[in-house]
Amino acid sequence: MASIIPKGVRQFFAGRAEGILSMNAQTKFENAGQILWFGDNLMTIRTAASVENDQISIIECRMPAGGSSPLQVTLSGDELIHILEGMMRFQVGETVFLAHVGQTVMAPKGIPHDFQILSADGATCLIVTQGGEFEQMVRQMSRPAPSVSRESFPDNRVNSSIEVVGAPLP
Repeated sequence: MASIIPKGVRQFFAGRAEGILSMNAQTKFENAGQILWFGDNLMTIRTAASVENDQISIIECRMPAGGSSPLQVTLSGDELIHILEGMMRFQVGETVFLAHVGQTVMAPKGIPHDFQILSADGATCLIVTQGGEFEQMVRQMSRPAPSVSRESFPDNRVNSSIEVVGAPLP
């Protein structure tokens, strides 16, 4: 049976599965779920780097149309970008290519890379890194996204079939 996990993802996690699978719920969700504004990008820490998960971070990134990253080199390890929504143009080394929903791009350690959002509605991707440096940079250079209060929800009279009774979970 063929694996549903993209080859690049399998290679990145080769030999690390035991550490990932052994995480308990408390470890997995500690420091995760924080939503931050990183420039024009809305970043959600899905899995925070920790000793228990071999310092792997998974960050969901929602980016506006036309957004781009600077040409950068990751020194600590490979970077995986899995596209959930939209289309992006990448440069990895000397290669320029398009990637879309469901595709995973690998930017190897030490190779210059960047991207640009081509979709009119922006793009959403998961950025997977190891070492915690990228996550730490995101946390240090971001501002918290505003929390949602009950007052920010629409008036219940607009749609009588749905009644808002409180704010979302903190």
